[in-house]
Amino acid sequence: MIVAVTGGKGGVGKSTIAYNLAAELDSVGRADSSASHPSANPGSVVVDSDLGMADLPSSRGPDLHDVLAGRADPHEAIREGGPVTVIPCGRTLAGARSADLQALTDVFAALERTYRWVVVDSPAGLHADVGLPLAAADAALLVTTPESAALADALRVRALARELDAGLCRVVLNRAGPNPATEAVADRFGAPAVAIPESEPLATAQSHGQPLRETAPDAPARQSLETLADAVYSCSSV
Repeated sequence: MIVAVTGGKGGVGKSTIAYNLAAELDSVGRADSSASHPSANPGSVVVDSDLGMADLPSSRGPDLHDVLAGRADPHEAIREGGPVTVIPCGRTLAGARSADLQALTDVFAALERTYRWVVVDSPAGLHADVGLPLAAADAALLVTTPESAALADALRVRALARELDAGLCRVVLNRAGPNPATEAVADRFGAPAVAIPESEPLATAQSHGQPLRETAPDAPARQSLETLADAVYSCSSV
């Protein structure tokens, strides 16, 4: 299943949600034993597809820029040694310019043959590199914060998702306060909402390239991330 994690503007926490969702789905997949996917890895891989502003952990070796330029196979760019399996993206302007956006669909398809969940950390906004993950995805998560500007931008991406027939699995209300307006957000976006509370442990874990389940498994935000993973699992079953 290909899950696009998208949002209307930068800075709302898409990369944090994508990274932690992949970690939680790994746990769900292994508990499920992938009975319905016997030929695939029951776990997940998260792809940093923000070609101009990569944000997920990286290391030496081929990255998504190399794959989209035809210099590497998608599986050569996979980093499996860390707490979350990642395909990082390059961080150079030259690499972004050499990338063939149309090849993204083939990359996702190749990964889906190996992993049960392909979580795509999409760029923000309404550019072509946002639409391609949405068009290829089986389901989408729309990340926003409670601020009015973030919600307005997220609604524009919601409209794009409808145009591309991308099913919206959940709206993620990130950095929510103590009384998140999840019902109002769900009504506004036409999809259930999951609130992720403001969390210093989550921010600290992300800054160190670690999922929250590894560093603070009892944190309230971890419980919300588990709920989100369960929702994605449910979306994959319909």
